[in-house]
Amino acid sequence: MRTVGNILWLVLAGFWLALGYVAAGILACILIVTIPFGIASFRIACFVLWPFGRTVVWRRDAGIWSVLGNIIWVILFGWELAVAHLLTGLLLFVTIIGIPFAVANWKMIPLALFPLGRQVVPIDTVSHDPYGVPVG
Repeated sequence: MRTVGNILWLVLAGFWLALGYVAAGILACILIVTIPFGIASFRIACFVLWPFGRTVVWRRDAGIWSVLGNIIWVILFGWELAVAHLLTGLLLFVTIIGIPFAVANWKMIPLALFPLGRQVVPIDTVSHDPYGVPVG
Protein backbone atom coordinates (compact mmCIF):
# COMPACT_ATOMS: atom_id res chain seq x y z
CA MET A 1 0.00 0.00 0.00
CA ARG A 2 2.92 2.35 0.71
CA THR A 3 4.19 1.88 -2.82
CA VAL A 4 0.82 2.84 -4.31
CA GLY A 5 0.69 5.89 -2.03
CA ASN A 6 4.21 6.88 -3.00
CA ILE A 7 3.48 6.56 -6.72
CA LEU A 8 0.33 8.67 -6.42
CA TRP A 9 2.23 11.17 -4.27
CA LEU A 10 5.03 11.38 -6.83
CA VAL A 11 2.58 12.15 -9.63
CA LEU A 12 0.34 14.55 -7.69
CA ALA A 13 2.83 16.57 -5.66
CA GLY A 14 6.16 14.93 -4.91
CA PHE A 15 7.96 15.65 -8.16
CA TRP A 16 7.16 19.37 -8.15
CA LEU A 17 7.94 19.84 -4.48
CA ALA A 18 11.22 17.95 -4.87
CA LEU A 19 12.16 20.31 -7.71
CA GLY A 20 11.69 23.22 -5.30
CA TYR A 21 14.03 21.61 -2.78
CA VAL A 22 16.60 20.83 -5.48
CA ALA A 23 16.48 24.46 -6.65
CA ALA A 24 16.97 25.66 -3.07
CA GLY A 25 19.86 23.19 -2.67
CA ILE A 26 21.58 24.42 -5.82
CA LEU A 27 21.21 28.04 -4.70
CA ALA A 28 22.56 27.16 -1.27
CA CYS A 29 25.59 25.37 -2.72
CA ILE A 30 26.72 28.48 -4.58
CA LEU A 31 28.39 29.83 -1.44
CA ILE A 32 30.75 27.65 0.56
CA VAL A 33 29.24 28.78 3.87
CA THR A 34 25.74 27.62 2.91
CA ILE A 35 26.68 24.16 1.59
CA PRO A 36 25.19 22.46 4.70
CA PHE A 37 21.85 24.03 3.72
CA GLY A 38 22.22 22.58 0.23
CA ILE A 39 22.95 19.11 1.58
CA ALA A 40 19.92 19.31 3.88
CA SER A 41 17.79 20.48 0.97
CA PHE A 42 18.87 17.58 -1.25
CA ARG A 43 18.19 15.13 1.60
CA ILE A 44 14.68 16.53 2.04
CA ALA A 45 14.11 16.42 -1.73
CA CYS A 46 14.68 12.65 -1.61
CA PHE A 47 12.23 12.37 1.28
CA VAL A 48 9.63 14.50 -0.50
CA LEU A 49 9.85 12.30 -3.60
CA TRP A 50 9.03 9.07 -1.71
CA PRO A 51 7.73 9.91 1.82
CA PHE A 52 5.45 7.04 2.77
CA GLY A 53 7.21 4.41 4.86
CA ARG A 54 9.72 6.93 6.20
CA THR A 55 9.56 9.60 8.88
CA VAL A 56 11.66 12.43 10.24
CA VAL A 57 13.12 12.44 13.76
CA TRP A 58 15.22 14.95 15.65
CA ARG A 59 18.88 14.04 15.91
CA ARG A 60 20.02 13.93 19.53
CA ASP A 61 23.53 15.12 18.64
CA ALA A 62 22.35 18.29 16.86
CA GLY A 63 23.62 21.32 18.69
CA ILE A 64 23.35 25.08 18.69
CA TRP A 65 24.61 25.29 15.10
CA SER A 66 21.47 23.50 13.93
CA VAL A 67 19.31 26.05 15.73
CA LEU A 68 21.23 28.98 14.25
CA GLY A 69 21.22 27.33 10.83
CA ASN A 70 17.46 26.79 11.01
CA ILE A 71 16.93 30.49 11.72
CA ILE A 72 18.95 31.41 8.63
CA TRP A 73 17.19 28.67 6.62
CA VAL A 74 13.73 30.04 7.47
CA ILE A 75 14.74 33.49 6.25
CA LEU A 76 16.40 32.31 3.02
CA PHE A 77 14.47 29.26 1.84
CA GLY A 78 12.19 27.78 4.46
CA TRP A 79 9.20 30.05 4.28
CA GLU A 80 8.94 29.69 0.49
CA LEU A 81 9.03 25.91 0.69
CA ALA A 82 6.52 25.92 3.56
CA VAL A 83 4.15 28.06 1.47
CA ALA A 84 4.59 25.60 -1.42
CA HIS A 85 3.56 22.74 0.90
CA LEU A 86 0.60 24.77 2.18
CA LEU A 87 -0.66 25.65 -1.30
CA THR A 88 -0.11 22.15 -2.66
CA GLY A 89 -2.00 20.77 0.31
CA LEU A 90 -4.90 23.14 -0.34
CA LEU A 91 -5.04 22.07 -3.99
CA LEU A 92 -4.94 18.39 -3.06
CA PHE A 93 -7.63 18.87 -0.43
CA VAL A 94 -10.16 19.72 -3.16
CA THR A 95 -10.49 16.07 -4.23
CA ILE A 96 -11.43 13.16 -1.99
CA ILE A 97 -8.46 11.06 -3.10
CA GLY A 98 -6.16 14.02 -2.44
CA ILE A 99 -7.15 14.58 1.20
CA PRO A 100 -4.61 12.10 2.68
CA PHE A 101 -1.92 13.62 0.47
CA ALA A 102 -2.91 17.11 1.61
CA VAL A 103 -2.52 16.04 5.23
CA ALA A 104 0.89 14.51 4.43
CA ASN A 105 1.86 17.77 2.74
CA TRP A 106 0.89 19.82 5.78
CA LYS A 107 2.89 17.48 8.03
CA MET A 108 5.98 18.40 5.98
CA ILE A 109 5.66 22.14 6.72
CA PRO A 110 7.70 21.96 9.97
CA LEU A 111 10.40 20.05 8.10
CA ALA A 112 10.42 22.69 5.37
CA LEU A 113 10.88 25.38 8.01
CA PHE A 114 13.44 23.62 10.24
CA PRO A 115 15.38 20.91 8.34
CA LEU A 116 18.71 21.04 10.18
CA GLY A 117 19.10 18.68 13.11
CA ARG A 118 16.65 16.18 11.62
CA GLN A 119 17.13 12.76 10.12
CA VAL A 120 14.96 10.74 7.72
CA VAL A 121 14.56 7.14 8.91
CA PRO A 122 12.36 4.14 8.00
CA ILE A 123 9.15 4.29 9.97
CA ASP A 124 9.64 0.71 11.22
CA THR A 125 12.81 1.67 13.13
CA VAL A 126 11.22 4.49 15.13
CA SER A 127 9.68 4.12 18.55
CA HIS A 128 6.94 6.50 19.64
CA ASP A 129 6.27 8.15 22.96
CA PRO A 130 2.80 7.78 24.56
CA TYR A 131 1.54 10.75 22.53
CA GLY A 132 2.55 9.25 19.18
CA VAL A 133 5.55 11.53 18.63
CA PRO A 134 8.50 9.78 16.94
CA VAL A 135 11.50 9.39 19.22
CA GLY A 136 14.89 8.72 17.59
